[in-house]
Amino acid sequence: MKDGSRIEIGSGSMRLIVPANADDLASVLVKEPAATIVAGSTDVGLWVTKHMRDIAPAIFIGNLDGLCGISEDKGVISIGAGVTYSEAFSMLAKRITALGPLFDRIGGDQVRNMGTIGGNIANGSPIGDTPPPLIALGARLTLRRGDKRRTIPLEDFFIAYGRQDRQPGEFVEAVHVPVPGSETKFAVYKITKRRDEDITAALGAFILKLAEDDTVADVRIAYGGMAATPKRAFGVEKALLGKPWTEATVEAAMAAYADDFTPLTDMRASAEYRALAARNLLLRFFAETTGTRAPIQVSRHEAA
Repeated sequence: MKDGSRIEIGSGSMRLIVPANADDLASVLVKEPAATIVAGSTDVGLWVTKHMRDIAPAIFIGNLDGLCGISEDKGVISIGAGVTYSEAFSMLAKRITALGPLFDRIGGDQVRNMGTIGGNIANGSPIGDTPPPLIALGARLTLRRGDKRRTIPLEDFFIAYGRQDRQPGEFVEAVHVPVPGSETKFAVYKITKRRDEDITAALGAFILKLAEDDTVADVRIAYGGMAATPKRAFGVEKALLGKPWTEATVEAAMAAYADDFTPLTDMRASAEYRALAARNLLLRFFAETTGTRAPIQVSRHEAA
């Protein structure tokens, strides 16, 4: 696996390919643009076992040199597409503290040890846990095809359900996440039927910067589970921007949710529940950013 050579098993379309490194992956995908990239297989595995999908040829990129780095430079954390949740946890929980409790609720240890942040993004699921907070933080995505790279805002990557801004032969190489300043307030809230190890019904991410007079100088709000893709709440943001950060302002802005989102009913939650929960998460964010010292949420580690 680490001898610097490509591994190919099988023949024709029925092949498993393990590239030698990230450069070799780029070469393989130029020739095999329809291949399925498999990292942790925490989602792709279900395509096979639950939906009986044919994913051949499959390209396995777990632990691939060139995709597993995580570093910080000038206040931006760059995460290779092959970095697992467990590998990213220590840096992200330290530098962007709200991401720690979120990552702690993504599956169990086995899922966090195998699942990758790049895979969670590239899959384009509307209920993926990492895109909403990363969008709120203003993350950018590097896409690569052969030797050519382009970097786009993460929110522009998601076009429609099952459709992302990724050309044939192109793959997610890294995501770049700005670390919010000390004056910025940032929070992420995940709504599930079961507290731990459950799939998201709705997830809200909020980032806020106040002016000296306590009016809203900047705000970004993103949700998962509320639309066909991870999506910004542009109407709510507009209703808050420039206004005093008060409960009256927040309650007035809640009306804009109806214009921003039309959630669906499924096995995880009804449309009505999602709409109500999304509005109330904004109110929760307000409560947590206006001086209360009471813990609204206690982690299982703190409870123990």
